[in-house]
Amino acid sequence: MNIALVLSGGTGSRLGADIPKQYLEVNKKPIIAYCLETLSKSSDIDGIQIVADTTWQSQIQVWLGAADPEGKFRGFSLPGKTRQLSIYNGLESIRQYASDTDAVLIHDAARPLLSQDLIHRCFIAMQDKVASADAPTIHGVMPVLPMKDTVYCSEDGKHISKLLDRKTIFAGQAPEIFPIGPYWEANVRLLPEEILAINGSTEPAILAGLEMVMIPGDERNFKITTAADLERFREIVNHSEKGV
Repeated sequence: MNIALVLSGGTGSRLGADIPKQYLEVNKKPIIAYCLETLSKSSDIDGIQIVADTTWQSQIQVWLGAADPEGKFRGFSLPGKTRQLSIYNGLESIRQYASDTDAVLIHDAARPLLSQDLIHRCFIAMQDKVASADAPTIHGVMPVLPMKDTVYCSEDGKHISKLLDRKTIFAGQAPEIFPIGPYWEANVRLLPEEILAINGSTEPAILAGLEMVMIPGDERNFKITTAADLERFREIVNHSEKGV
């Protein structure tokens, strides 16, 4: 069983909107609905768990009428103090109905341009790793993008300390896929304090020594964080609607 864990507990404060960014409407559809519809229609996904504040849960259920045509929604989990604690809460809910040997796909509601192709490539990479005779038992998959610009390190944020080799540096994206049991255990090891310093979904896996496989990401699969990101998404959707 493959469960998608959709993170929708953020406040979107950096965007400066009156409501969380994932609930803003673009072409008469909330941003969260775009990825939910993609996940619902994916043949690789068996269920969808959503992390969302109780204030928004009833409204999300209304949107699910159109956004979840395959009826894969399994339930809500409450947001945590941080993104990683929200993931932990979601894992706790998922483990009530899924096996520890099943897979969890973690995605942000604010990444609306998730594609069927990227989802499928993530699962194919995970299956290939399992099938390989020399593959480690525990692993995960993360889409990444290569660095296009020259990358520098600054120790004080003001002066350049050293030049980094951009060929060895990658930007991680969602969705990331993990076997539920080992990934849950990796998060438990960080409770209660260390987990508060985690910034990315893959960090607990790396800290636990789990093998992570990188696959090519998708430039369109960006996260809406700023007003410029929102405008970019609007333009993409408008062009798509017009068949451009």
